[in-house]
Amino acid sequence: MPQSSSTSDSTNPQSRLSLIKDHMEGSNPTVFHADNVPQAPEDPLFGLMAAYRKDDFDKKVDLGIGAYRDDNAKPWVLPVVKKADEQLRQDPTLNHEYLPIAGLADFTSAAQKLILGTDSPAIKDKRAVSFQTISGTGAVHLGALFLARFYPRPQNQPIYFSSPTWANHNQIFSNVQLPIKPYPYFSPQTKGLDFEGMRSAIDSAPEGSIILLHACAHNPTGVDLTHEQWKEIAKVTRAKRHFPFFDCAYQGFASGDLENDAWAVRYFVAEGFELCIAQSFAKNFGLYGERAGAFHFVTGAGPDAQNTIGRISSQLAILQRSEISNPPAYGARIASLILNDPTLFQEWEANLRTMAGRIKDMRQALRSKLEELNGQEGSWRHITDQIGMFSFTGLTEKQVLKIREDAHVYMTKNGRISMAGLNTGNVEYTAKAMDKAVREA
Repeated sequence: MPQSSSTSDSTNPQSRLSLIKDHMEGSNPTVFHADNVPQAPEDPLFGLMAAYRKDDFDKKVDLGIGAYRDDNAKPWVLPVVKKADEQLRQDPTLNHEYLPIAGLADFTSAAQKLILGTDSPAIKDKRAVSFQTISGTGAVHLGALFLARFYPRPQNQPIYFSSPTWANHNQIFSNVQLPIKPYPYFSPQTKGLDFEGMRSAIDSAPEGSIILLHACAHNPTGVDLTHEQWKEIAKVTRAKRHFPFFDCAYQGFASGDLENDAWAVRYFVAEGFELCIAQSFAKNFGLYGERAGAFHFVTGAGPDAQNTIGRISSQLAILQRSEISNPPAYGARIASLILNDPTLFQEWEANLRTMAGRIKDMRQALRSKLEELNGQEGSWRHITDQIGMFSFTGLTEKQVLKIREDAHVYMTKNGRISMAGLNTGNVEYTAKAMDKAVREA
C-alpha cells in the first residue's frame, strides 16, 4: 500500500535531519516569507526626518517638518491650549471613562459649526452628522470605509485626487480597494494652479465619481482656488453628479481667518451638495500628538433627509466601533473647551493669526532674499502667492539633493518646503543655499 506524502516526508532522512536541526536551533519557520510579505520601502518623509536628526551640522535646517515652529525653531504650545489644559487638570469631575462611539458630543457639535457655519442650512435641517476621529487621517479613513461600502459605483467609478496630493490619500483609499485617479492641479510652468486641467478632468470623469478636494492650504503645493474658481468646480461637479469629499486640515491656519478658510465647504453645502468632510485639529490647535479630528457627512435636502442621515449615522457607528471602538478623549476635551467658550475662542483666533502671520512673513522674507540674490524681481513670486504651511518651490530633485549635501537644508525631493521651518535666523542662509543650487545644478 503506497505511503501518504506526510508519512514519506517524515521518514525521509533529509527531512528528518532538517526537523532535528530546526528543533536543536530553536527555529520556528515562518509562513510569512519575503514572497508573501516583501520589505516595505521607508516612508520618504520619516526617512528625511531621521536623516536630519542624525546630522550634527550646527546650521542644519529642517524644511520637511509638517508642524508649526516658532521663530526659535521650537514647537509652540498655543497659549490658549495651555489655559484649557490647566482648566481640565483643575476639573474635579475629570475621569478616564470611555467616550461614546461617536465621540465627545460637545466637541463634535462645535467642530460641525466651525466648518459648516453656525447658520448652515445643513445644521438647521438636521441633515448633518459628525463623528470624532483619530485626527484628519482617521477622518479620511472613516470616510473611505463608508464610501467603499455604501457609495453606489455601478461603473466602478474611481476617486479622483489632485496631482500632487497628500501622500497618505493614495494609501488610505487604496487600502479600502477604491480605484484612484489623479486630476491635474499644479502647473510646473507657472508654479500655480492648472485650473483648466483640473476643471476639464473633473468634467471628463465618469458620472458619479468621488472628487477629493483640499478645502484650503493645499498640501503639498500651497496653491488654492479663488472663490470664482470654486464656483466653476461646483458647476461641473453638479453637472456630472460627482460626490465631493473635502479634506480640511488647515482651517484658520491658512489665512488666519476661520470663515475664509471654510468658504469652499460652505459654498458647496449652500448649493445643496451631498458631501463629506475630514477635519483635523492638529495644525490649527497645535494638538499634533493628541489626534483630535472629526468626520462630517451632509446629506442632500429633502423630506426624507433626517431619516437618511440617521441611516448613514448608524452605519458610521458600526464602522467606527469595528475600527477604534471609542476615540481618545484628551485632545477633544481641550478643543471642546476652547470652541465652546467665547473668551477662549477669541484668544484662539488671535493665536491663529500669530501662526498664519509668521508664515506669511517667512514667505515674504524668503522671496525677497531670493530675488535680491538673483536680481530678478518677481522670479520667486509663487512663494508669496501660495498659502499655508507648505510651498512648492519648483526646485528639481537634483537641486534639492545638492542643497542637502552642500548646506544641510532638508526638504522633500519634490521641492516642497515647510515654511514653518524658516525663521529670522535661517531664512537668509536657506535662500543663499537655494540660489546657489539653482545656479549650479
